Order: sequence, then C-alpha cells, then structure tokens
Amino acid sequence: MAGTRTTRTTRTTVEVEGRQLVLSNLDKVMYPATGFTKGEVVDYYARVAPVMLPHLAGRAATRKRYPDGVDGGDFFEKNAPRHTPDWVRTATLDSPGSTKGRSTIDYVVVDGLPTLVWLANLAALELHVPQWRVDADGAPAGADLLVLDLDPGAPADVVQCCQVAVLLRDTLARPEWGGLEAWVKTSGSKGLQVYVPVAPVPWERTHAFAHALAEHLERVEHELVVSRMTRSLRPGKVLLDWSQNNGAKTTVAAYSLRARERPTASTPVTWDEVAGCRSAEQLRFTAPEVLDRVERHGDLLAPVLTQHQRLPEPPTA
Repeated sequence: MAGTRTTRTTRTTVEVEGRQLVLSNLDKVMYPATGFTKGEVVDYYARVAPVMLPHLAGRAATRKRYPDGVDGGDFFEKNAPRHTPDWVRTATLDSPGSTKGRSTIDYVVVDGLPTLVWLANLAALELHVPQWRVDADGAPAGADLLVLDLDPGAPADVVQCCQVAVLLRDTLARPEWGGLEAWVKTSGSKGLQVYVPVAPVPWERTHAFAHALAEHLERVEHELVVSRMTRSLRPGKVLLDWSQNNGAKTTVAAYSLRARERPTASTPVTWDEVAGCRSAEQLRFTAPEVLDRVERHGDLLAPVLTQHQRLPEPPTA
C-alpha cells in the first residue's frame, strides 16, 4: 500500500543464568548521534552488571524507557508490564496520590542479571531507585542512603558542582554534622550526586538532615549554592537538591545510562577527580569508558554498600 512503512522485527534467543530471553531488534540505533545500538545497550548492562547490581538490589526500580531511541520519545514506567516474566521479582507498594488512580504499584526489583538484561531489551535506558530497600517480605525498610543531588544552573556547570561537592564532604566530616564520610558519582548528565550511607532510619530523618545541610551551605556559600527550587535563583549557582531523600523520590542508579546525545552513564568518581576538575569533559563518561574504569578501579562506590554510619540530628542554626 502506498505510503505504508513496514518495520521488520528481528529476534534473538539467549540464555542468561538459566533464564531464556528473547531479545529483539538489537541493531536498532538508540543514540543516533553516535550510532550506539540497542545491542550495545544490552551488552553494556550485561558487562557492568557485577558492579551495578549490588546498588540495585532490593530497591524498587522506576524505568525510563525509550522504545525508539533517545530522539524518539520516552515514558516513565513504575508498574511491572503485563508481559513481565514470572521469575522477575516484584514488590507491591502503596502509591498514594497516583496519577493513574492506583492504590498500589507492582515495582520491578532488579535482583539479578536476567532481570537487568530483560529491562535493557525493553529499552529501559535509565534506571532510577529510591534511597531505601524492600525487605524479604517486600515491605519498605528505612532509608540507608542520604543523597544530595547537585544541579548546576547555567552558566555554572559540573566544575562548580565539584566545588560544592568538596564543601559538602568537608562539612559532613565536621563533628557537629556527625563526622560522616561521603562518596560521589556523576549524574551522567550535567551534575554530581553525593552519597552518604547510613544505618537505616525513617526517610523523614534523612530528608530533614539533607534539608538542614542544604540550607546551611546556602547561608555560608550564598554566591555559589542555592537550596530552593525557584528558577530565578539558580543561574550561575548550584542547586543542592535535598528533596531526593523524600520517600517517594528516586535518583538515577549508579552505572545507569542516561538518555543524552551520547551514551553517558552515572559514574562513580574519586574525590581527587572531583577536586581536580577544571572542565565538564573531565567528568563525562560514555558506556565504553565506564567499562574501562571498572576494569581499572572496580566499583568506586562500593563502600556505600557496607558502611552504616549513624545519622545525628542536624545542628541547630
């Protein structure tokens, strides 16, 4: 028929740790600017899985899917799709105020390589997770991470984010802020994210602590830091987004790809790299570069999986 375009679907059956998966259209280009294909997306996630999966384990994953690549539209997906294999772990969690009128959502929990590959085949380029895990019964446990998301307002960029990250690290190390140790990763986009692992507490406590910390940094470094979302306040400054610690919020997972022009990923970095950053390109890593870094350094964010620091009450102003 004139004007009709037929798209041929190609399928490949693979076995991943005893699970049979049917992968489709592996030659489809996901990142047109670089030609990075769906097959390369699947390969990246399969190869980065040893260091990525521990950061996903037990966390209810929200997926951002791009069926036609990064230029072809996207959608956030929280509920497990109808065709979810029965071997994929899900957790049914309350969803008050859901825009879809649901009282609960069946989240996917990425607890193994087969699930990660299955999601990559669904073009779930980005994986976002909360700062808490679900327990063995599927109920949400306390927050075990405090996360500060550093988002630059142009003309500020990741260089200014690095300055704020160092300020954060040094402030957290002070006795009045608990002498807490922090780790850092890129967002895979414009900014950085500082992670503070803590012994599990109600998310309201990490939320309040992060808010107090952000307001403190805004007071002492008002030329560089802003803690409020108001857009008119943000040009040339770094938004220290403390709201990521709300129990309903998620943050892009370590090693997740991002849907940008190039296949960049959220990458753990060292404090030396942060302190020495002089240009945005220094802290922008594509999927192949991330795999090279993992081969050289292992998981630079691994300590957040084993550290259980006591979260104090924030000091009074």
